[in-house]
Amino acid sequence: MSVPSDLEIARSVTPRPIGDLAAELGLRPEELELYGPTKAKVTLAGVERVERERPRGKYVVVTAITPTPLGEGKTTTTVGLAQGLNRIGRRAAVAIRQPSLGPVFGIKGGAAGGGYSQIIPMEDFNLHLTGDIHAISAAHNLASAFLDNHLHHGNALGIDPFSIRWPRVVDISDRAIRKVIVGLGGKENGVPRESEYVITVASEVMAILALAHDLFDLRARLGRIVVATNREGKAVTTEDLGVAGAMTVLLRDAIKPNLLQTLEGGPAYVHCGPFANIAHGNSSILADRLALATSDIVVTEAGFGADMGAEKFFDIKCRASGLRPDAAVVVATIRALKMHGGVGRIVAGRPLDPALTTENVEAVRKGAANLAAQVGIVHSYGVPVVVAINAFPTDTAAEYAVVREVALAAGARDAVVTRNWAEGGKGAEALAAAVWDAAASGEADFRFLYPDEMSLRDKVETIATRVYGADGVDFAPAATKALAEYEALGYGHLPVCVAKTHLSLSHDPSLKGRPTGFRFPIRDVRLSAGAGFIYPLAGDMRTMPGLPSHPAGEKIDIDADGNVVGLF
Repeated sequence: MSVPSDLEIARSVTPRPIGDLAAELGLRPEELELYGPTKAKVTLAGVERVERERPRGKYVVVTAITPTPLGEGKTTTTVGLAQGLNRIGRRAAVAIRQPSLGPVFGIKGGAAGGGYSQIIPMEDFNLHLTGDIHAISAAHNLASAFLDNHLHHGNALGIDPFSIRWPRVVDISDRAIRKVIVGLGGKENGVPRESEYVITVASEVMAILALAHDLFDLRARLGRIVVATNREGKAVTTEDLGVAGAMTVLLRDAIKPNLLQTLEGGPAYVHCGPFANIAHGNSSILADRLALATSDIVVTEAGFGADMGAEKFFDIKCRASGLRPDAAVVVATIRALKMHGGVGRIVAGRPLDPALTTENVEAVRKGAANLAAQVGIVHSYGVPVVVAINAFPTDTAAEYAVVREVALAAGARDAVVTRNWAEGGKGAEALAAAVWDAAASGEADFRFLYPDEMSLRDKVETIATRVYGADGVDFAPAATKALAEYEALGYGHLPVCVAKTHLSLSHDPSLKGRPTGFRFPIRDVRLSAGAGFIYPLAGDMRTMPGLPSHPAGEKIDIDADGNVVGLF
């Protein structure tokens, strides 16, 4: 018996009119901007009104163990959990990021969830949606154009061309433009200099939009972006270039949260999609505020494992929003725990190693050290944890028992097998009950990992030792110089957003499980003054992905009726 594709499952459901769903949430018609019958933007006035009139719901963040290249079903679990909560009588909403077109057409495919735990319309979710990412690209590249235009017309600000770190962006994976020379072809084409392209979701503008409280906060943050320094070493901002106001105008609609729905008709807020390696990897504060004001409980998702997205959710997003989580979910799969236990090898695009589908209790136990570490990371913030074991047909009861044993010993409140991929909300009812109990328990005693006044160097060392488990940090000369420069410029109070591999708790993707005895290397440190963080670079981080030998886009087309096919 063949299993329907995600796209076939998504199309098997007739979406509810989005206006009907919005009315159930207490939103007024004038607070909606419809993009067809199945998706809409919610005005900022609507967000502010429901916040004034409604109590705040419970706030739950979904994170995970260190993932394999295939991912562990974190988005699917996030959506399924919201569906399960609605099935057990809690008014629940999901709030997640919008995917980049780069991975959709590249190696990952879509990101609307999977199986019977998806957000619909699936095609719209994955392809353009309401145009927010394109607006971000336009705003970012406008600043790039203003910067090069300023150099061309005499450089009155005295910008040091060698200090420029403001790239250009495009939302397609294209390795050929990672490094470029701009300004070639003669005097009228600008000042020649080396530059680069990054994928739009790695843009500081994307990170800013996700952290902005309102249009005026967005305007202020955009104006604080540092594009370069002058010859005296002083920061040169987009405000200095005179472009911050125009950037804000381009983002007037993009700042409004998008309302969609799950396969089972519950609310889904899809807004922003910052890169989880370079940026904070979380959906927008505005979408979370709207969801919390219109629901009893909100399930949001942080990128990659707890050492990446959840740490940044706690230390960056919660710092900026003032919101405090009531509970967290850590997603794990048996196959990933076996990999962390030294069994099998997972390569995206290739058949699964048979060793990962054969019962191996000892490999699961060994690999579950990674799960214990991730549960411990969340606990260090004072947030109660429920482990969600995302079930696959080849898993066994003995393997589940080991995961539960390790999870509870690490301090999790519960560890629940969830089958929402195959069964939708019904398959997540047990997880939903455990998560509601955790969120309603009042056990959360949230605290940040470090205070604002701690030095930037000490913040980096705190994250590396307490979150990643490193013995210490080795700062390259360039990193030491950058940290001193940023503190001298007045940015020492900012939180830290470490850019590292998501495939290990360490900086080295080959170190699986719970690595120990390593030192964490920082080769350089960059500034995102508008977003409000600095980001140290560990290892060779790519801000522009490349396409695989057979990109997912090869299978995407239209059929004889004009419908999208091949999207997964």
